[in-house]
Amino acid sequence: MARVKALRVLARTMGVACVLIGLFHVLGGNAAIPGEADAGPTIDSLGRFFGAIFVGYGLAWVWVARQAPIPARVVRVLTGVFLLGAVGRLLSIAVEGRPHAFQLGLMVLELALSPVYFWLADADEKAVRAA
Repeated sequence: MARVKALRVLARTMGVACVLIGLFHVLGGNAAIPGEADAGPTIDSLGRFFGAIFVGYGLAWVWVARQAPIPARVVRVLTGVFLLGAVGRLLSIAVEGRPHAFQLGLMVLELALSPVYFWLADADEKAVRAA
């Protein structure tokens, strides 16, 4: 039961955090990107667009957290997207070099949390089958 509670709390937390971060980027534009306040209109447009996409991603996590049982397949897909973002950051480091320290911290968080979400993904479905 602890795994189910952890999955539900982490899924809800992920969703709310992504919605808030996405809205911050939609509203803040370049100012929401550490060290890039003067990046210009192209990056501003891109950042605001991806902020809106991130809001949608967060809403998907909120939806998942509200399901009973939490669907493992959807958790795995959303986690795969999260991990792909971390892989994208690694690729960026390989191609462009070291980003702002905040971005490195986010990458570490993404790489550390992805296995946790994969491990917890089927906790609720297993609990329902066992009951």
